[in-house]
Amino acid sequence: MVTKNNKNNTCFHHLTMAEDKITKEMNIGEIAMKHPECMEVFAKYGMHCLGCVASRFENLEQGCQAHGIDADAMVKDLNAAVDKIAGSENPEEE
Repeated sequence: MVTKNNKNNTCFHHLTMAEDKITKEMNIGEIAMKHPECMEVFAKYGMHCLGCVASRFENLEQGCQAHGIDADAMVKDLNAAVDKIAGSENPEEE
């Protein structure tokens, strides 16, 4: 979606909420690359394995299962981190 800031006609490209949401089915490495703001959440849950080979092919749910982590709680926290950054980067339309 592209929106225009009326003050200076600057265009902003951003994803809709549904397109930007993290799910349990997403690849761990993809999440880390696409959303570096989530690194603190991974650390909070004790998942320091983002550099390991498994993060390239495991989805978030598989990684959580391997570490005994509640995947639903982690997804909630990951999306909160993404939403917090998205809210601070998107200028308000006037």
